[in-house]
Amino acid sequence: MITGSWAAPTYTEQLLYQARGDRAAVLDALGRTRLYVLLPRLHADAPGYTPPLPSRRDKAARRTVVPVLTEGMLPPWHPEWVFKQTTIDRLAAAWPNDRWWLDVNSGTPCAQALPARPSDRRAWQEAGTQGGGPARLRLLTHTGEHLHGPVAHALALGAHLAVLNGLVWNRLGAQYEDYPTDVSRLRRPWAVHHRADFRDKVRTLIATRLVGRVPEAVLGIRRRLTARLGGPPTDEQWAAAVTETFQREDPYGEDRAEAVEFLRRITHYEGRFRVDGLLPPGGRVDTLAAFDHGRAVNVVRLALGARYCDPQEAEQSVLSVLEAARRAYGSWEEFSLGYVLARLIHFDEGDPEPMYRESLTLHRTLTQDASSPYRNIPWS
Repeated sequence: MITGSWAAPTYTEQLLYQARGDRAAVLDALGRTRLYVLLPRLHADAPGYTPPLPSRRDKAARRTVVPVLTEGMLPPWHPEWVFKQTTIDRLAAAWPNDRWWLDVNSGTPCAQALPARPSDRRAWQEAGTQGGGPARLRLLTHTGEHLHGPVAHALALGAHLAVLNGLVWNRLGAQYEDYPTDVSRLRRPWAVHHRADFRDKVRTLIATRLVGRVPEAVLGIRRRLTARLGGPPTDEQWAAAVTETFQREDPYGEDRAEAVEFLRRITHYEGRFRVDGLLPPGGRVDTLAAFDHGRAVNVVRLALGARYCDPQEAEQSVLSVLEAARRAYGSWEEFSLGYVLARLIHFDEGDPEPMYRESLTLHRTLTQDASSPYRNIPWS
């Protein structure tokens, strides 16, 4: 993003650059973004220890400042230095000294220095409340990171989760969200506690062993029927084939009811995709592999943030995911529909409508936004 003669890494830094001299605009931008504080990994890993806010003496300004960074300004990955995220209102609540200043992106064109008197901190809290904190469901691209080529292509496989959480999609760097969160998310739900767990989980996801044997079998039955009939089967033919196959291969009925329910969900959501223009008339989703492949990329990014791998291994890992994804799909649209369909049929509980609308937004953002990697990186 070119702002004057300076290329802002992300939209956040662009807003801060444009807000120079306008206190209200600065606070508005800060109220909508994550801020990061640097800390030694040793401190972050100490059980029960809450590190204090880092501070340093700004000799030129003759004051003590608390340095923080926005997401686009984080330095490269380092094995022993990590980042913890915060927000402007959380900083206000934990601020240690009325005479200290907040120093945002020090030494950069989008730097902002803010006094932190009690009245100032009340304004910080108000900005955080009004801004709502970091936005979800947004496509956030870092202009200084991977934009084209195989690594960018691989990282774009994980863009659904990045957009969902409002995180940069195209970076293999210091963190995914932040160090404590990355470690926590690997532990649950992924049961990844160290490097060996990470490698095993990525292999499992590349092989699509977690997306679900039964729903993939249901889709496989339709693919085989299509090949045999020379065209797509009717819903009735497909349902009969599913029942026959699972009666023969599952004599105790352990998977049969599950197969029938997945068949219902797949049929329902593909029908909605056609109504909403995501699928053409007669269009279908042939595999749910994208769900595991997209999640594999995010496990890699989490593991890099948790220091369970280094950038070189992370890059090789996401490229391995890319190889598998390109064998399974022929376009970004096919990949994205495989991802969102899997997401919907696995989490179709309670009121499914919010999940459907959210998934629709994810798919349309990635396939229609002019700045999306799905519009700028060729699939093959």
